[in-house]
Amino acid sequence: MRLFFTFLLREGARVPARHRLLAALVAVIWGLNFLAIHASLAQFPPFFLVALRFALIAVPTVLFVPRPRVRLRWLIGYGLGFGVAQFTLLYWGMAAGMPTGLASLVLQASAPFTLALGAVLLRERVRPAQWAGIAIAVAGMLLVGASRAQASGFWPFVLVLAGGLGWAFGNLASRQAKPDNPLHLTLWMSVVVPVPMLALSLLVEGPQQIATALTTSFSSAALPAWAGLAYTCVIGTAVGSGIWTWLLARHPAGVVAPFSLLVPVVGLLTAAVVLGEIPTSLDLIGALVVVAGVLIGARSPRGTARPGSLTATDPTRVRTPSLIDDPDGRQPSTAT
Repeated sequence: MRLFFTFLLREGARVPARHRLLAALVAVIWGLNFLAIHASLAQFPPFFLVALRFALIAVPTVLFVPRPRVRLRWLIGYGLGFGVAQFTLLYWGMAAGMPTGLASLVLQASAPFTLALGAVLLRERVRPAQWAGIAIAVAGMLLVGASRAQASGFWPFVLVLAGGLGWAFGNLASRQAKPDNPLHLTLWMSVVVPVPMLALSLLVEGPQQIATALTTSFSSAALPAWAGLAYTCVIGTAVGSGIWTWLLARHPAGVVAPFSLLVPVVGLLTAAVVLGEIPTSLDLIGALVVVAGVLIGARSPRGTARPGSLTATDPTRVRTPSLIDDPDGRQPSTAT
């Protein structure tokens, strides 16, 4: 953890104090997102919950937000990867027993997945240190997986890990889209999700389970579920993503992105305090190995341009992302 905070302070020193506070606030918002999801899953089945979450975002988006000027295939690809695949598998994994705090950590696999897929599918150059970071992060994930297999079964871990892979494919589509306004793309991505997710929910969970969840949701016992849903839609997506996009419009992604490493820290701590989820020793060792791998892959090579230079600020310039960058250079790596 000492390495983590040293890296965070070094990178964050390039950002004004008020902007660092905003970045840290976003990390807290996104870390708490996992508690909100946990609360909502207590009332709604996971596939229907994904459909409901994105429907609540999609309706005002269609009415009030201009459609981004991107190719339709990349918008659909972003929605299917980031929205459908990621959240279906994340919610399914958490409903199947993946601890809330550890889910916030395992989902970070999207970063090394994205880097590897970018190298294979987009022919992006990856530095040796980044491959080393991937290998170390994967080793940490395997330790967490081994711990989960002992504690609650391997299947929930695999589902959340696959959610990170789905997010990575969505990231590649977002990168190819090259939107003028990344926040508009994030919001319009939500329009892609509700119909396929509602169809999947009807097929797998069935109309009876959906109807029961809805009819019993108008009671005081269901208030935490609705509060969690409102949090993920309004605070997590609109507020969190809005602030993050604003920060990334003013600073290079490699400077802002280190703050996203606080998300699993917040997720693990709040889950331990609120839900009593105490990670095992193997969980903690795996978490530290994952963070170490991400930090090694995120180290800037010598000669990296500083803020204010064309190389650092020109969003049209293709560069190899670090493990903690979202590969489109604009969106958060942990916006759940």
